[in-house]
Amino acid sequence: MKAFITTFSLALCATGAVQAHVAMTVEEDQRCIVSDGIPEHETGPWREGAIVVEQDHKFCMDATPQLTDTVTQNVRISGITITGIPLRPGTAEYYDASTDRGYSRDPSSGWNVEGIGGLIMDAQNAHVDGDGYYHYHGIPSAVTGSLDTPLFGYAADGFEIHYAGENVKSSWQLKSGERPSGPGGEYDGTYVQDYEFVEGSGDLDECNGTTRNGRYVYYATDTFPFFPRCFKGTVSQDFAGGRRDRPAPPNDGG
Repeated sequence: MKAFITTFSLALCATGAVQAHVAMTVEEDQRCIVSDGIPEHETGPWREGAIVVEQDHKFCMDATPQLTDTVTQNVRISGITITGIPLRPGTAEYYDASTDRGYSRDPSSGWNVEGIGGLIMDAQNAHVDGDGYYHYHGIPSAVTGSLDTPLFGYAADGFEIHYAGENVKSSWQLKSGERPSGPGGEYDGTYVQDYEFVEGSGDLDECNGTTRNGRYVYYATDTFPFFPRCFKGTVSQDFAGGRRDRPAPPNDGG
């Protein structure tokens, strides 16, 4: 198969007129996206001193993904946008009453802080880590608002991620009532455990995907989980970071 190469050069609308560079290649059964990790839109502000630092991203995934009989979870990076920015909806933070800020990386409470609703994000639902690694936790309107097609990015297993706004609804719902332990208080979306999958309540399966026109795709949604957080195909090691497999539910097509 011939290599297919697409290169984008994107102007960043912020002070300094930095250029963002993205290249995508498809060769044989591998799709690779290479970028400097610099978005084409304004970023921040976050904590003092937090800035976006140029990265050396290269993510390769299956160009012809197939559904498997397992669901893979705990993948560090969910996918990457066609503009070359990683999707990292999960966090490593947990409720911890012993700290001043109310959370730490001690998972013993069992209450995992949700990025959107629990941490500081910029106008594009993103922030940087300690290395200046910019990544989205939720929908970046500057990106979705400029799409010419529904294609938003590619998931860690190679399936496409589409965005369709209000036309597609997640089946994850905010629980009602109060938390029985940990932080207490009403379920309000601060923690991942504030949500539950209610099959049939939306259009998508537990991984935020479905089969449309004979093709399985994931969706980026305006509500939790925002991006796929589990995967129906074979996850590329470029995205993985501590994961476990378990049997897939009976309805793996959505």
